[in-house]
Amino acid sequence: MATPSPSRVLDTPPTPEVPERVAVLLPMPFPGPFDYKLPPGLVLHAGDIVTVPLGKRQATGVVWDTTPHLPPDLATPSTQSPIAANRLRPVLSKLDVAPLPAELRRFIDWVAAYTLSPPGMVLAMTLRPHMQGQPTPTMGWLATTPLPAGLRATPARQKILALLADGVPRATTELAQAAGTSPGVVRGLVDAGALHAVRLGPANPFGRPDPAYCPPVLEGAQQHAAEALRQSVRDNRFSVTLLEGVTGSGKTEIYQEAIATCLTEGRQALVLLPEIALSAQWVERFARRFGVRPAIWHSEAGQKTRRLTWAGAADGSAPVIAGARSALFLPFHKLGLIIVDEEHEGVFKQEEGVTYNARDMAVVRGRLAGFPVVLASATPSLETLANAHTGRYHHLMLPTRHGGASMPETTVLDMREAPPPRGRFLSTLMVDAINQTLERGEQAMLFLNRRGYAPLTLCRACGHRMECPRCTAWLVEHRARRILACHHCDHVEPLPESCPACSAEQSLTAIGPGIERITEEAHDLFPEARVLVMSSDMTGGAAATAEAVNSISRQEVDLIIGTQMVAKGWHFPHLTLVGVVDADLGLGGADLRAGERTIQLLHQVAGRAGRASAPGRVLLQSYTPEHPVMQALLSGDFNTFMEQEAAQREPGFWPPYGRLAALIVSADTMAEADATAAQLGHNAPYGDGIEVLGPAPAPLALLRGRHRRRLLLRTRRSIAVQPILRRWLGMVTPARGTRIDVDIDPISFF
Repeated sequence: MATPSPSRVLDTPPTPEVPERVAVLLPMPFPGPFDYKLPPGLVLHAGDIVTVPLGKRQATGVVWDTTPHLPPDLATPSTQSPIAANRLRPVLSKLDVAPLPAELRRFIDWVAAYTLSPPGMVLAMTLRPHMQGQPTPTMGWLATTPLPAGLRATPARQKILALLADGVPRATTELAQAAGTSPGVVRGLVDAGALHAVRLGPANPFGRPDPAYCPPVLEGAQQHAAEALRQSVRDNRFSVTLLEGVTGSGKTEIYQEAIATCLTEGRQALVLLPEIALSAQWVERFARRFGVRPAIWHSEAGQKTRRLTWAGAADGSAPVIAGARSALFLPFHKLGLIIVDEEHEGVFKQEEGVTYNARDMAVVRGRLAGFPVVLASATPSLETLANAHTGRYHHLMLPTRHGGASMPETTVLDMREAPPPRGRFLSTLMVDAINQTLERGEQAMLFLNRRGYAPLTLCRACGHRMECPRCTAWLVEHRARRILACHHCDHVEPLPESCPACSAEQSLTAIGPGIERITEEAHDLFPEARVLVMSSDMTGGAAATAEAVNSISRQEVDLIIGTQMVAKGWHFPHLTLVGVVDADLGLGGADLRAGERTIQLLHQVAGRAGRASAPGRVLLQSYTPEHPVMQALLSGDFNTFMEQEAAQREPGFWPPYGRLAALIVSADTMAEADATAAQLGHNAPYGDGIEVLGPAPAPLALLRGRHRRRLLLRTRRSIAVQPILRRWLGMVTPARGTRIDVDIDPISFF
């Protein structure tokens, strides 16, 4: 029986007299690797991918290092005793694929230790694409030597044999096309014994980017920033650079110069993007610069594409990969640069399973392997700004837009003084501005970060509110589909004709606007306008989004109405007016980062306007125009606002001046959740610079049918939370069916 234990991987073949053991990490939630016997004649090294028995089935795993290279506060000494060698089960086979590099194995161990996750679950993010099967190799043909006696040498056959005289195997279709013959001629030579099959291996679908294909013309601060990034890549050592620039300042073009240098140096580059949808326009910009498209990695890519990209990362045939946060765990052959675009985006934090922030883990991977990392944003996170101000990160600033374009003029519309007409949500000032923009033949955008038709449906007769039965959340009306849906789980129900509480007929009414309701209003107010809605509910996947973006660029759209997906770095040269329907949305509640998130989102949305020669304008509808966020947007002074945020957080050692870790208890019943939460509260750590808040019901006290309680550990920056959490969790025994999830460095508090 395989059992976890410390092990040793030998570089020399085992001797038959002394059975040797290897540690194999499986992509499963075990606390560590398992020991297996090394069969005679099989040579294995750390990183090799193998097949091993596990119970009554077989599993794919990786031969693992016996001693993780971790800092003292993350290391967890093993308490397992080695199992007797005669009880070990043998490794079944070694797979014919590239081994996982040592730097990736160290990275996996580090992420597991930092997030308090089973290392196998971190490994699964690397190994799962491989476990779905490798790309099928294709077969090619070479001429048989000597040729069969009496072979009939027609002109078509002679052309094929002449092509193969160089000794390079070719597939049937390629060979026929190059010789100007039909595939039947190739098959005839095969049948005659004149050709024999050879394995070509997986086709390489990735073009080779040309660093000199179409370099941009950069001047002033842009040229300085580009050269600084080029030099960081040439130095080939760990560094982190914050590339901060106003929207439209050319950050993408500048960090592409770092990619060009990385390619020239013979190394691979990874670009992390916050949105799958954004990849379409980004890929086109990359192709214009380098002549080919990069490899793409995200959840909407098919299994074949993901397998090819995984293999291309491993053998180096994919020089540049752009993708979502999970691309960080690809087995790169020679990774030399990571770019995190829009580094402030919350989507880089994975909230379920292994909870990690891809921005922070990108920095860790760069440090472990010794290469530069670039964080790019117009609105950097407070954590990144703090690291830049203390000198831990280099800081490059781009204060002006590229090509002479000016920043848009921002106006806050006080909705208390000029409310919209009854039953409407757009002020008359907003409507007038849109009409003027459309009359000039320019494009306008309305932004509301709320999906559906309305966020709340209630009964006018009894006041009943339609709530999700599985979550502490209201049901959102989606009128086009005649449903009420929960945006936290998969609960959906038909829109009822009568109130389920008092049975009053036709008494249910929609409260507040969603994106569908604003679209309905826009059709009434601007009947001649060509309207396009960009929302994850209505746009579809990456392909549909790419087509929507192209139609905007071709000026086939007059008015764009969107949720937060329109804020992500799009370049619409004909868009001159951006209107924010509810600028106050997101400022309520007790979220630590509410103000920071709101100003980042609205600043990014505003940045879509006036990116070409025509000047831009931004209108913010607000009921609290005196709020610091609104005032900062009005003045355009993002940095002063962030300095004020920092001043508020530093005295209480809130991030980035302290450390946070959340414990989320979830159970099927309220009593079970309360019991485990009470245990945690009773055994809570204490000491100078250590504080525990809670237990208390989570803001979403019921989520997907499970009751939730939350505790928050806060410490000074100098105190590591992992050893504290390990001791704390070791003192608590949760009831069966009760789960305790750990979130290191939480960014949301739902």
